[in-house]
Amino acid sequence: MNVTVTVNGTAHTVDVEGRTLLVHLLRDHLDLTATNIGCDTTSCGACTVLLDGESVKSCTVLAASVDGQAVTTLEGLADGDRWHPVQEGFRAKHGLQCGFCTPGMVMAAVSLLDENPKPTADEVRQGLEGNLCRCTGYHNIVAAVLEAAVQ
Repeated sequence: MNVTVTVNGTAHTVDVEGRTLLVHLLRDHLDLTATNIGCDTTSCGACTVLLDGESVKSCTVLAASVDGQAVTTLEGLADGDRWHPVQEGFRAKHGLQCGFCTPGMVMAAVSLLDENPKPTADEVRQGLEGNLCRCTGYHNIVAAVLEAAVQ
């Protein structure tokens, strides 16, 4: 089946099997590999992307269901050489360790800040609770999101 989706501002028509997941469309068909596959069960959030501006876990979204919609991945956040404020916050506050969860955390944080531009630390923790980091205690991740909120 053909699926037409706008990814990071560019329209793509891709022939996929009906059971293809959005994460595989992004990684295997469009070579956008920042979106990670971590658990295949929506438990970790490493595959989080924005679908029409809302964060979703792409490991459980069928590619066919996004026909006609817009997807933003980590690769699409920067404006040329200018990083998105959340990306800058993660850099400035070292909101990463191994980096595996970082794309999903960043995308979830972008969605959170779109809904709540000035969150408290507790609101950041609640907003990111569906994204797991196996390396840190989340302190620097929360600091990174709060840093982005003031930019």
